[in-house]
Amino acid sequence: MSLAYAECPQDVRDSLEAQYFVDAVRDEDTQHATRLMDAKDLKSALAYSMKYESAKTVSKTSRNVRSIEIEDGTGKEKDEKFDCLLKTLEKLLNSHVAGKKTPQRNPNVTCWKCNKKEHVQRDCQTRFRPTRKTNVWPSYGAKAAFSQ
Repeated sequence: MSLAYAECPQDVRDSLEAQYFVDAVRDEDTQHATRLMDAKDLKSALAYSMKYESAKTVSKTSRNVRSIEIEDGTGKEKDEKFDCLLKTLEKLLNSHVAGKKTPQRNPNVTCWKCNKKEHVQRDCQTRFRPTRKTNVWPSYGAKAAFSQ
């Protein structure tokens, strides 16, 4: 700044620095308030902007503050109700998890491999061997053809 305006007096340069600072402030409210303050130098403009910004921040947080009132005796009842509800939820969750671990199978399912009920082909324990005549593995559901 001092090299660009070397011929200008110091008070003019200070005023230009303050104007450039105010123009560079991004928050519109802070910029407007600092501009209305009509700072003559950079130091006073910066100090006022910082005060304005901190006051604005404090006023925002104080709006959210609420008073708290404690009533005697009701806290224990609420804690007991909460504990009861928590235990019920834990029991429900445990029963749900236990139910997922034990798969529920349809007893009317028939295996395509051995034609027995209550299991499916992927769980079938029966193993087929190729016949000596053809040396070919039987296809699904072909047990009846080889068992004759």
